[in-house]
Amino acid sequence: MSAFQLSKQQIETYQNDGYLIVKKFLQKQEVDKLYQIATGNDALRKHAFDLNDLSGKKTKLTLWYTPGNDAYGLLTKSGRMVNSVDKLMEGKSAVCHFHSKLMQKEPKVGGAWEWHQDYGYWYKNEFLFPDQMISVMIAITEANKENGCLQVIKGSHKMGRIEHGFAGEQIGASQHYVDLALKTMELIYVEIEAGDALFFHSNLLHRSEANLSDRPRWSLISVYNRSSNIPYNEPSQSATIPLKPVPDNALMEWKAEEIGTDAHFLEKEKDEALK
Repeated sequence: MSAFQLSKQQIETYQNDGYLIVKKFLQKQEVDKLYQIATGNDALRKHAFDLNDLSGKKTKLTLWYTPGNDAYGLLTKSGRMVNSVDKLMEGKSAVCHFHSKLMQKEPKVGGAWEWHQDYGYWYKNEFLFPDQMISVMIAITEANKENGCLQVIKGSHKMGRIEHGFAGEQIGASQHYVDLALKTMELIYVEIEAGDALFFHSNLLHRSEANLSDRPRWSLISVYNRSSNIPYNEPSQSATIPLKPVPDNALMEWKAEEIGTDAHFLEKEKDEALK
């Protein structure tokens, strides 16, 4: 199913730091295919929406719940993704897909993301076990300080969930606790190349600056959950539907379908109603 396997050292790094970078997780031709779809697919463009940061700059994203047999769905369901998160999340129940989102931080106008934990969002969905949730970010373009790469506070996942409130149209972590964390924990700029992967815990504090460069920063973030970690306030049932992994080569060798409405896209109006 997959030749890729995380090493014991990589698993320990994730457990200690709350994140793990895997270089060249995808090959160049795989990244090129994803980029062409990201910039040319009508459904992805139609269902994109903006979120304002505190300064009013906008970050565009497209979010969907059901991974199909399109290129993005085949990657999300691939053995290298599913088997890796299975080793990193706590628990023994089946691996499920909560949602994926295509992050589109355009040159000059792409906004910042305030300090937050992903579980700061998902806590309101009434997931009970943050250790049974994980995000995987695949860089579709290079991410660096100039175009607003992710910043993480190393080891901050061990703090547990901290208070969150609204920051613009986003949910931000209590700045007081962020400042305390930065007194003793290291701030890391996650500068990665296209095709690299970042695995990170749902309680890891992270943020990103606005994109002030001349180059876009695009990435795919897929979120996984254990089937036993039931969300009691979440309309989508995707987070408890076990995934059936596909071979890693399916992304390039299978005849991929077009991503369409059966992906169950999130509309911003519906997201507002859930807040």
